[in-house]
Amino acid sequence: MKIGITCYPTYGGSGAVATELGLELARRGHEVHFITYDSPFRLHGYAERIYFHQVETRMGRYPLFDHFPYTLALASKQHEVVLREGLEILHVHYAIPHATTAYLARQMLAGERRLRVITTLHGTDITLVGQESSFYAITKFSIEQSDEVTAVSAYLRDETYRAFGCVSCDVKVIPNFVNLAEYHPAEPGARNTLAPEGTRVITHVSNFREVKRVKDVVRVFARIQRALPAVLVMVGDGPERVDAEHEARELGVAQDVRFLGRLDPVASLLQASDLFLLPSQTESFGLAALEAMACGAPVVATRAGGLPEVVDDGVSGILEPVGSVEAMGRRAIELLRDPARHAAMRAAAVAKAREFSADRVVPMYEALYHEVLR
Repeated sequence: MKIGITCYPTYGGSGAVATELGLELARRGHEVHFITYDSPFRLHGYAERIYFHQVETRMGRYPLFDHFPYTLALASKQHEVVLREGLEILHVHYAIPHATTAYLARQMLAGERRLRVITTLHGTDITLVGQESSFYAITKFSIEQSDEVTAVSAYLRDETYRAFGCVSCDVKVIPNFVNLAEYHPAEPGARNTLAPEGTRVITHVSNFREVKRVKDVVRVFARIQRALPAVLVMVGDGPERVDAEHEARELGVAQDVRFLGRLDPVASLLQASDLFLLPSQTESFGLAALEAMACGAPVVATRAGGLPEVVDDGVSGILEPVGSVEAMGRRAIELLRDPARHAAMRAAAVAKAREFSADRVVPMYEALYHEVLR
């Protein structure tokens, strides 16, 4: 099949999943064309059967617009690539504006080429952006005009129905997935260079937006460190980083908190982690948690959104209500002080992650492609 993928290329779950999906599809013999304004952050160098088409984002000499109309430029580029490359499917990730531009591109193709549009919902496109009054009607319309719609968790599917109704669409759940060839436990005897022997490594990876509650990450870590030697590795960047750095100074743990900025890949860091913290306000799925689990790092997270579909409380990780810093810290300390229980939870986390392997999930997308083309 010839498949077009449009996603946000920036650091975050939706772009990561879309890119990993494209790479997996290409490995399976499909031709994949990424159409967006920059190369996706997980697209590293040349990959066979992978192509990137950049959307223009500069105004040029035309002075009419105060802001460049990216959505129109994207729709035009999608139309152009579909015609030139003979694409059969346009798979867009994140409803706004990508489902809308795909609809426009398909309308432009009327009578020229048959194009099927699949929209995958990832989270804030439904729970935040799409419910803004300015975007509600166009979000609902764009979802309902897609040939097929998928959501990355049952939670997000149900939230879509609750918020938009979408009486004419059947939202299918196809979960996020992890590439187990890259994300797996460290080899036996591998040396941990993040901290001295006997010091626990606690990790967090995100885009540091408000919903990630990164100050809570620091607060949980401060409680752990009062009981055990530990370091906190913070991977990512975003608007809440300054507040997190300030919180670390206020709590007197700044010397043991390492802000590494945006890094990819992160598998080696996760393999060296004893715990992964994700105290988010909500997560549509929790891809970062899944990747940590695949590397053998139990997750301490919130019982919110789709996280309970990924983390089994008390088995493969720890779940507490949003904002329950004391409870998260207490249970994390209890776990780290019990080597046998920690080893069992590591093993359970790895086993749970296997349920979301690329080998299991990507064929679900392939089956959907074949179905929509029929």
